[in-house]
Amino acid sequence: QVQLVESGGGLVQPGGSLRLSCAASGSIFSIVAMGWYRQSPGTQRELVATLNSGGGTDYANSVKGRFIISRDNARNMVYLQMNSLKPEDTDVYYCHGRIYSAFNRWDDYWGQGTQVTVSS
Repeated sequence: QVQLVESGGGLVQPGGSLRLSCAASGSIFSIVAMGWYRQSPGTQRELVATLNSGGGTDYANSVKGRFIISRDNARNMVYLQMNSLKPEDTDVYYCHGRIYSAFNRWDDYWGQGTQVTVSS
């Protein structure tokens, strides 16, 4: 079993910054990619940023230039530095990992979600 645990959400004023963290633990053989998604009630979960094992990144257009994704491979952690936050960034943010738990088995794993609220 693999678990993803997020931290770092909260309330911030427009223009402020937050840093989300996600720790992967359990039976991890290797990590293909880790990233962040967000979702509002009644909407589909959408990609925010992802980082693959080769170091390649992908960002939603709405966050390019403001958010930065990074990883600590030794600690199986992924981070999302969010700058210049806007009210429309308000959402529940979910950590995602595509992880091999054995040499021939991979699955998609999700964290429990952390609320980010941008409001004055």
